[in-house]
Amino acid sequence: MKNILLLLFLTTQYLFALISIVPEEISNNPGLHGTISTTLETKKGNTDKENYKAGTRVVYDSNTSYITWGELSGEYGEVDGVADTDKLYLHLRHIHAITKEDIRWEVFGQLEKNKFKLIEKREVLGGGVRFKIFQIFESGQGYIGLGGFNEIISYTDDNIPSENNIRLNTYFAYTISLAEGSSLSYSLFYQPRYDKIHDYSKSHKLNVEVHIFKALYLNFRLSWDVDRAPPPNVEKQDFYQETTFVLKF
Repeated sequence: MKNILLLLFLTTQYLFALISIVPEEISNNPGLHGTISTTLETKKGNTDKENYKAGTRVVYDSNTSYITWGELSGEYGEVDGVADTDKLYLHLRHIHAITKEDIRWEVFGQLEKNKFKLIEKREVLGGGVRFKIFQIFESGQGYIGLGGFNEIISYTDDNIPSENNIRLNTYFAYTISLAEGSSLSYSLFYQPRYDKIHDYSKSHKLNVEVHIFKALYLNFRLSWDVDRAPPPNVEKQDFYQETTFVLKF
């Protein structure tokens, strides 16, 4: 009973993690699995604040030749009756084996909006090749990805012209498995425009996931994102840290 009450308390206070930076790998967790989340934050007093978050991530691992996953999440918030957060994110990815262990090809699509970064809609379609690299640590898994994508962006401000860009896509990701299902992960993404290399986006993410009880995990994440050519009046850099509880099924 104590465990049930603890779980109910935690799920009303925190958002379950939605986006894992740990690369999905064929045969790591065969079959259908994923996460689902919802949360409500309300503050009344000197500052009135409401924040709503929800999302789901579903993965299918064939255990032989491919893995497919999709993720949908959204967030909306207000402070003193004025909206300060309005985001939507959808990502689909298919990864297929080229060799038994080391080389994969992948295709992906993404749709997102972020009103407070002036993004009305961003559509992404791309693909590439992923290589498994040597194990720096005995319990580690590392990957390097090379590819590209087309992005189409429309903005909430009609004075900002829409964009249709082709970007190179490179990334490095490494995960170390720790005791009892816990893990430490780092990823770096670098995505320059093919025709303007100085116009790039870059993202660093560090993630520590600690197993607490059965399907419940504690997730601590640091993220530093850089956009060298954002829309007018939008900051070039974003840094955030978050601590959440993760429920896996």
